[in-house]
Amino acid sequence: MLQGMNATLPTRTPCPPGACDCGRETLQDPRILLLTRQEEKRLLERLENLQSLADLEHMQRRLYEQLGIRVQITPSFNEVRTIRGINIQIEDLPGLCRKTRQNIPAAIRRALEKQPEIAYRLLDAHDLLRDA
Repeated sequence: MLQGMNATLPTRTPCPPGACDCGRETLQDPRILLLTRQEEKRLLERLENLQSLADLEHMQRRLYEQLGIRVQITPSFNEVRTIRGINIQIEDLPGLCRKTRQNIPAAIRRALEKQPEIAYRLLDAHDLLRDA
């Protein structure tokens, strides 16, 4: 019974040498290694199926709490005419693969395209529609 309690959590397998710039060697926070490829797929699916701005904000908090990933979502300084006008930035984090850094914002954009109401609430939260 004690053996089950001492079992280690699965961690992400290292990328092939030269294929990624994740900086796994300089890793200081091991939480990011808990994002295995299977868990990454689940995360991306969850992000693509966001239902509200509150859901998006909840996912941002959980990403930081569980994995140390900071996701900043802000409207651009210029006029926002499409979903592409919303900036989605992921803070550089050693151990976070390049593909994952690209896939998370892409999944959020797909969610915003499927549920434009989330984008409208995001713009409202940043007072871009106050004069409309």
